Amino acid sequence: MAYQRRWRKTNRTLTMEETGEEPPTSAVLLDHCHFSQIIFNSVEKFYIPGGDITCHYTLTQHFIPRRKDWVGIFRVGWKTTREYYTFMWAALPADLHSKSSLQQQVQFKAYYLPKDDEYYQFCYVDQDGVVRGASVPFQFRPESEEDILVVTTQGEVEEIEQLNKELRQQNQELKDNCLSLQKQNSDMHAELQKVQDLQEKLESLTDINKKLEQKVSVLNEENEGLKVQKGCWETELLQLKVQNQNVSSENEKMGIRLRATLDHLDKLEAQISVREKEMEKLTQGDRDKIEQLERLKKENEQLLLSLTKQREHQQKLEHTVEDMKQKDTTANRKQQEFTGPRDKKAPVEKQLVQEVERLKSKVEAGRACFIEKYKECQRLHKQIRQLKAAVLNQISDLMKRLDESKFFYQELQKEKTRVEGEKDLLQKENERLLCYVCNDSGSNLLSNPIPVQEALEENTGLVFGNPYAAAQDIQYIPILPSIKKCPICHGVFPDDVEENVFEQHLQTHILDCPFCDEVFSEAERQVYDDHVFCHSL
Repeated sequence: MAYQRRWRKTNRTLTMEETGEEPPTSAVLLDHCHFSQIIFNSVEKFYIPGGDITCHYTLTQHFIPRRKDWVGIFRVGWKTTREYYTFMWAALPADLHSKSSLQQQVQFKAYYLPKDDEYYQFCYVDQDGVVRGASVPFQFRPESEEDILVVTTQGEVEEIEQLNKELRQQNQELKDNCLSLQKQNSDMHAELQKVQDLQEKLESLTDINKKLEQKVSVLNEENEGLKVQKGCWETELLQLKVQNQNVSSENEKMGIRLRATLDHLDKLEAQISVREKEMEKLTQGDRDKIEQLERLKKENEQLLLSLTKQREHQQKLEHTVEDMKQKDTTANRKQQEFTGPRDKKAPVEKQLVQEVERLKSKVEAGRACFIEKYKECQRLHKQIRQLKAAVLNQISDLMKRLDESKFFYQELQKEKTRVEGEKDLLQKENERLLCYVCNDSGSNLLSNPIPVQEALEENTGLVFGNPYAAAQDIQYIPILPSIKKCPICHGVFPDDVEENVFEQHLQTHILDCPFCDEVFSEAERQVYDDHVFCHSL
């Protein structure tokens, strides 16, 4: 039973894949179904498995078909429409009023039909999942002899027996012929397989032969190339022997130059150490000067503070003078208005004049003090700028000398490394050539020697090039490019840079006073601001 359920579920899945959707069903029991609205016609008692079957049915006048109606095959004993085995959608008639449209049919494919001999029946299910008609039960089984009734005469029986006997004989002969043909066929297949194997072997041998011919042609070409290369090697050997002698002498010269370079490097290192010590001393002096500049800056700030106070006091005095002038004007106006006795106003006027004179003397004294302080501040600013300029010049000179020394030292180190590498390469090549000459001393490569000068003249170039051709062009000391360095930001410029470019770069570090000809560096921003402020007083 479980096997049959699994089989039904599988068929349902296949039908859904074919139709694209599942039919509408319901849990309505048999008591609520109407089986008389659809009438199934020409239903057989059994259907032979392996073939498609056609289901014929008639629509009654009391039934109206809809688009989602379907015809299913149900196993006898079903309870609800969900227990269908397979289904097909029912065709919707074009005209319900014609009799031909009431006769409908659906065809079930053999693949989706049951494979057991249980009893099944057709059921018409509407769009709401309610059964509207059911057929008589039927089976899926092969046709048996019990279902056939044949009536024959005695003569026909004898003829049939004689015909069966002849047919059996013919069948036996055909079987014998079939066996012999099968044997011949197997023999032919074996021979054909052997022929195919031989043909495959022949093709593989043909491919191998072609590859060997190609290899032979390639080897012949390589042999010709080796012969040509052998002649080149013989010429090269002669050249290398001559070059070996030159290299030996050049090696000795390079050793002398290397020792001289090393001595020069030692001297440069000593000079660099001395300059580093001088640099340390200058750095210490620079720090002392910076401390002195800091002290001067603090004094400058105090002077500016005092100048600010003097300016405030001067403004107060000016306000007092203005008040006194207004009072004097008021007194003169009152003197003109009133014509009183002269002896009463004289003391007041005298007192006002004295007060004015006293205030004027205070203003003159404050102005003289302010001018003196301003001159002192200008003198201090000038000293600070001179000290900074001197320190910056010394630092820039020392940094330039140090950079040039470092650059020169690096170039010498590179030259030293290159010379040592060339020396090692020459020694290795010399050893290789000596070994090569010793190994080939018994060969007949030099049976027909070529003059050295002719070999050098005829050879247009070695096969692998001459690694020592540039050895004679080595200079003792490289020409070091001179450089320019900014004394403020220490930026490095080549010596061939345009002068206006270098001056524009320096101008970016310089601050010009808009009131006078004083010049300040970018590091003296505070001093520059104080100087401009003094001009505004």
